[in-house]
Amino acid sequence: MSQSGRKRPTLVADQRYPNASSAAKKPAKKTASKASAKPAARKTTDKRRSPAPKRGGGGGGNILMWPVHFVMWVLRMIWRLMWKGAVVVTLIIAASVFYVASTLPDLNTMLDGRAKGSVTILDRYGDVYAWRGDQRGGTVTTETVSPHLKNAVVASEDKRFYSHFGVSPRGIASAVRINMQAGRGPLSGNGGSTLTQQVAKLLCLGVPYDADTWENEAAYEADCRQGSLWRKVKEAVYSMALETKFSKAEILTIYLNRAYLGAGSHGFDAASRRYFAIPAADLNPAQAAMLAGMLPKPSVYAPTNNLKRSQDRAATVLRLMREQGYITTKEEAHFQASPATLSKAAKAQAGGYFADWIMRDMPAFLTRKTTEDVVIKSTLDPEIQTAAEAAVNWVFANKVRDGSEAQAAIVVMSADGAVRAMVGGRDMRVTGAFNRATQANRQTGSSFKPFVYAAALDLGYSWNDFVLDEPYCLNVAGSGEWCPKNYTRKHYGNVSLTEALSKSLNVPAVKVSEAVGREAVKTVASMFGIDSDLADGPALALGASESTLLETTGAYAGILNGGRSVTPYGLTELSLVGDNSPLMTQTGGMGERVISKSADEQLVYMMNQVVEVGSGHRARIEGREVAGKTGTTQGAKDAWFIGFTADYVAGVWMGYDDNTPLKGVTGGGLPAEVWQHAMAKIHEGLPPRPLPMIRPGASPRFEGEVFSSDPNGGATAPSQNGNNLQDAVENVIINTLRSIFGQGN
Repeated sequence: MSQSGRKRPTLVADQRYPNASSAAKKPAKKTASKASAKPAARKTTDKRRSPAPKRGGGGGGNILMWPVHFVMWVLRMIWRLMWKGAVVVTLIIAASVFYVASTLPDLNTMLDGRAKGSVTILDRYGDVYAWRGDQRGGTVTTETVSPHLKNAVVASEDKRFYSHFGVSPRGIASAVRINMQAGRGPLSGNGGSTLTQQVAKLLCLGVPYDADTWENEAAYEADCRQGSLWRKVKEAVYSMALETKFSKAEILTIYLNRAYLGAGSHGFDAASRRYFAIPAADLNPAQAAMLAGMLPKPSVYAPTNNLKRSQDRAATVLRLMREQGYITTKEEAHFQASPATLSKAAKAQAGGYFADWIMRDMPAFLTRKTTEDVVIKSTLDPEIQTAAEAAVNWVFANKVRDGSEAQAAIVVMSADGAVRAMVGGRDMRVTGAFNRATQANRQTGSSFKPFVYAAALDLGYSWNDFVLDEPYCLNVAGSGEWCPKNYTRKHYGNVSLTEALSKSLNVPAVKVSEAVGREAVKTVASMFGIDSDLADGPALALGASESTLLETTGAYAGILNGGRSVTPYGLTELSLVGDNSPLMTQTGGMGERVISKSADEQLVYMMNQVVEVGSGHRARIEGREVAGKTGTTQGAKDAWFIGFTADYVAGVWMGYDDNTPLKGVTGGGLPAEVWQHAMAKIHEGLPPRPLPMIRPGASPRFEGEVFSSDPNGGATAPSQNGNNLQDAVENVIINTLRSIFGQGN
């Protein structure tokens, strides 16, 4: 025991304290009692708990290793947190997915997400030529559409559609890589979205449009398409919820019915009918590839914007279809060589201004704000519309200097006011643009003069009455003396009313207007359809008042119609999709009589002479009788030609939107050429018909300053005071005043 007791201190002390002082203490240890072994043991135990550094540098190695041990400890903690966190996140996502899936509506409810209805406009023959609003075709499924369409969509948008669970990690990683290589943020640009995620966007993650919440639909749609990280997370959850509730076929069905494909068309059936005039079930591979190719950027790849660009994009989709085994190499080559083309209606894109006019003219709840799908049958004739557009394009291409910002408008209608064509400006492939045919109020100039002579003829004047063209002045209250001048700055002495109109002389027109009374002239003009405010002064006779081209052309239609008022119209029938009977119908725009038939026939003859021998000679059409009137406003800010044959009435206006004067353009110049170019084409194939006018056997003879003859050339006694037209009208004004107000004849 004593030996053992000696060993322990020696082993410990010698190794830890190898110095002289420790050796001097050994005798004291030897005299210790046996009971001292236990305290020694406890001391040794305490030393093991806090060992001192060993000799030979062993403690330095532990110091170097502690960062490694720390890193390993951190990694172990991270791993524990990660797998535990992953379990928690997975449970949260799973719960969210199943909760969202439980709130999803049934399939049929999700197929049509439009906030508004659509308007389909048919031409006079019942063919579709224009669409407005959110257009939707018939409901389609993966079983009812062309199989080529399904394959084209999957091949171009999501080739792993049938294998993923709503999101594609590989696709997301690829998109992030592409975005980073392009210098964008990881979530900017390419999104790596699956078809299911695109459906989630189309559904706006299940949030419906609320007019009280959103400023407008554009703001709502912008929020649906935002690309924030949190939005991407919610989109992923919603996509997986869709995969949980619906089959792949049902998800693709939602997509086929809701995808936007340009021109207001929502869904592939609407787009198929819009661009190809066929249902989605009949699409061939080339057509299907063109529609599928539009999905990334509908406005860019729409074939109505750039057919060649759309065909090039479709070629890429055909290649993808071949690479994924949907078509053979031979089929790809065939449809690459025979790309899809537009239907006749889509290719023409006719009647944009006309369609806008109808949409503005009809009640908003049936057009601009409709919640139903509306079908309008209209009066527009696509061939006449094409001819009108071609005439404007031809004149500006061949007769107007490059870079000119001058504008033009043209309206063509039947004698009863049925509008057959409308061009509201040089840019014809627009929707919602300013329509110069219906919205621009411009001074009419000399094109107003027929209404001056209409009032005179209805009061008893005759086509061959004479009026003295000489210097003439009037005192205008508040303005002083006003002296009208002819365009040529010359005077022609005694001229017949017919010659005065054919040469568009200003002095005779003012004299006749003053003779019959300005109120009589204003009454006749307004009853013919000039609804704009008419000037009060003597310049009324020279077209100082403003009017629209549509309004003035409609008034001329009344002259062709035997002197009865005409209201221009564009709708013949309006109905809701699915209804058997129309809500509205219109059969014609004929109104009450304005002037007598006899007066009207004389006026038509006088206007015929404008074209035959007068200022409108450029409007002549070989083999046809034409009547019309030129118009040029003061300062040449507006130039008009309005005329008619026995079949159609057409009006043309030219000018600048900012009232810049025209250079070298009068109504008898370019407007008459536009008119002639359009009407010659419109009348191709139509048999010539005579105008409803008098046909005098001889020219009038002058005897005194005023000489009257009947429409057949039989002379009557001259006025007793032949030197003043005012004296001539006093004999008949009382008996004929009623006719001015439509109460006679």
